[in-house]
Amino acid sequence: MPEAVRTVRIRRPAADVFAFFADGENDPKWRPAVKEISRSGPIGPGATYRQRIAGPAGRAIPSDYRVTAYEPDTHLAFEVTAGPVRPVGDYRFAAVDEGTDVTFKLSAELTGLKKLLMSKPVQQSMNSEVAALDRAKQILES
Repeated sequence: MPEAVRTVRIRRPAADVFAFFADGENDPKWRPAVKEISRSGPIGPGATYRQRIAGPAGRAIPSDYRVTAYEPDTHLAFEVTAGPVRPVGDYRFAAVDEGTDVTFKLSAELTGLKKLLMSKPVQQSMNSEVAALDRAKQILES
């Protein structure tokens, strides 16, 4: 099962950091793969996002998702509901003296032919996604 996890410390209060990540429409600012995104309904539990991400040969592929956990300032989670791979994602926010530690974890269950053909590219994509936390840190600290 492809999986990636990364933690960064952002020198901002947990409420500010959570608010940035909770609004998926901020994703293009820090996630280079996001080509377009729009939210249906208010920010919060059950919010859905129509998202297109960079796919093979630069073509946009659907990767819509739904917020599955929303606990202000501490926890945010989602599940992808459209596209060839349907990962789940989990953010944990922990207030520390120097700001907020953000841990982002992605995982995807691949079976059959998808597991054989897609495990390596999916793993590379997930590694890239969690590494993009460094860009979010730069944005939030500037």
